[in-house]
Amino acid sequence: MHPKLVKLAALGAFGAIALFVALYALIVYGSIPRSTGGIDRTQAIVTWLSVGLSVAALAALHIVLGRELLELSRGERREL
Repeated sequence: MHPKLVKLAALGAFGAIALFVALYALIVYGSIPRSTGGIDRTQAIVTWLSVGLSVAALAALHIVLGRELLELSRGERREL
């Protein structure tokens, strides 16, 4: 692949992290317990933890992938 395309893919991987965080913030906002009804506090905390751990895992994966792609775009080779 051309190095500029690889660099663009790396930046896309880092940009996806921002999307994951925004989606997590939307889920947290939507699941905040309200006095007028809806989800209770225990279910909200379980939701925040389960979605938060998933977002953290996806973010970590995209950081590793983005770093590898940036190294590849610079022409650096790494051994497995």
